[in-house]
Amino acid sequence: MADAATPPSGFQANLDRAAPLLKQLKADGIGHLIGGEIVAASSGEVFETASPIDNSVLAQVARGTAADIDRAAKAAKAAFPAWRDMAPAKRRKLLHTIADAIEARADDIAVLECIDTGQAHRFMAKAAIRAAENFRFFADKCAEARDGLNTPSDEHWNVSTRVPIGPVGVITPWNTPFMLSTWKIAPALAAGCTVVHKPAEWSPVTADMLARICKDAGLPDGVLNTVHGFGEEAGKALTEHPAIKAIAFVGETATGAAIMAQGAPTLKRVHFELGGKNPVIVFGDADLDRALDAVVFMIYSLNGERCTSSSRLLVQSSIADSFIEKLAARVRALKVGHPLDPATEVGPLIHQRHLDKVCSYVDVARKDGATIAVGGAPFDGPGGGHYVQPTLVTNARSDMQVAQDEVFGPFLTVIPFKDEAEAIQIANDVRYGLTGYVWTADMGRALRVADALEAGMIWLNSENVRHLPTPFGGMKQSGIGRDGGDYSFDFYMETKHVSLARGTHKIQKLGAV
Repeated sequence: MADAATPPSGFQANLDRAAPLLKQLKADGIGHLIGGEIVAASSGEVFETASPIDNSVLAQVARGTAADIDRAAKAAKAAFPAWRDMAPAKRRKLLHTIADAIEARADDIAVLECIDTGQAHRFMAKAAIRAAENFRFFADKCAEARDGLNTPSDEHWNVSTRVPIGPVGVITPWNTPFMLSTWKIAPALAAGCTVVHKPAEWSPVTADMLARICKDAGLPDGVLNTVHGFGEEAGKALTEHPAIKAIAFVGETATGAAIMAQGAPTLKRVHFELGGKNPVIVFGDADLDRALDAVVFMIYSLNGERCTSSSRLLVQSSIADSFIEKLAARVRALKVGHPLDPATEVGPLIHQRHLDKVCSYVDVARKDGATIAVGGAPFDGPGGGHYVQPTLVTNARSDMQVAQDEVFGPFLTVIPFKDEAEAIQIANDVRYGLTGYVWTADMGRALRVADALEAGMIWLNSENVRHLPTPFGGMKQSGIGRDGGDYSFDFYMETKHVSLARGTHKIQKLGAV
């Protein structure tokens, strides 16, 4: 592993920016935003959030319970009629104001997200800007949110329109939490829904920032409510609350299944973005230099803590040895370090429990007969936090646990394949189906493989490059529903059909004399 080097000037600048923010955060703590007010938990209880860099306590956080969720849901219900009926142009202006405020504080958001999650600054700086783009994109769609279709028949004009479903619950994860929160909240607000947001308990800091930004930008009281806490308390209460009409959730597959069961008695609509064990397939005729760049980026960026990471490398046997040799050299050279250091490529993992989980798969791989070619142990990083060596597993088979389970860390498993048919078979031989990546110079083969892969999103000769109007979501146990463009409105809105008679069709007479 690369050792820590003398930090560049940007490192000190990031530390200097973070210092007053952390001081203020520790002094203020993190409360709920309910009905436009920052409030403590109704029970008075708090929990601590700590930095994965050095385990230092960042803040005391209000510990939400069913009582707090009930207050927030009632606030969202009370605010819904006025927000639903607000002129789209006015709602658009408010969302753009929020985007402006996010951009103005992008540097603050980035450094706090790094400290709260362990993600490297080189990625979090861009994530804050992407969050503003999410708000701008959906702000500009406010006017068309209710658009439908005109489908005339011989005797009727048939039109459809969309109306917001009502108060919704949004439950977001701890990896890139600020950006992913906006990815759910922005379209809900643009659609005319009000929101109760339950952030992940491991990364509450920037969720609090988002709540305050929205409040200060003039978002009406009760339109966005944020309740912090644990899944089994606040999260469960949100999924069960009768005033909440839908739940949008990003996280683990097992949690998604529990949420679906909890929401069943109230027939809640659900949208799930869940786990992935995504394949990147590299054929022998691919542009191997670009493929190598993409393979490394899509598993070792963001600490490997991303649902779309290509955590299985399927490489054609004819090039496997040389490709793996170059890959191993790149993995060994990855810079593990403090997340505020601009040179850092891999920071500490989010939590000790998660570090233990990731490291446990090293023993699993060895037990199953695979080879730990690179890494495979904790890393002594600055601050002594939850650092791990970027890990590369070779000599693996598709039936091994490391080729089936979502490790969710900087942990890549390599599986060779002979031909196109075997590549497809191995790629589909998992319970997940979120993304797939294919590298080949043969466009016919690229399209055949894309059609055969059991995944909701496929990139050909590319890493994951998000385009906001396109559908985002997975198949099988990777999720239900799609985000992006109008696909988001399909979830946050109800489609209503209105039929207008021309007055010319024959109506049957019953009981007429």
